[in-house]
Amino acid sequence: MKAIWNGEVIAESDDTVVVEGNHYFPASALKREFTTFSNHRTTCPWKGQAHYFSLLVHGDMNPDAVWYYPEPSEAAAEIKDRVAFWKGVQVTE
Repeated sequence: MKAIWNGEVIAESDDTVVVEGNHYFPASALKREFTTFSNHRTTCPWKGQAHYFSLLVHGDMNPDAVWYYPEPSEAAAEIKDRVAFWKGVQVTE
């Protein structure tokens, strides 16, 4: 699977976990040169608190486009150390 935004592959891995229709990539697959800090947080009733990264690719910013659960609930343990994407990031084979 590949996560692509603004013409760049942001993450690539054959090891994704699908939860609620979202592919969670290993955190190590995320190309950190395209990420920047975000202090945005949200809470999922069953997964826990999500943290975010923004993407910065070719001078274009995509705020809060990457999310992860640093301490997921026990029910969501399979997504620990994984990241997922939204906001126009295309996830494809």
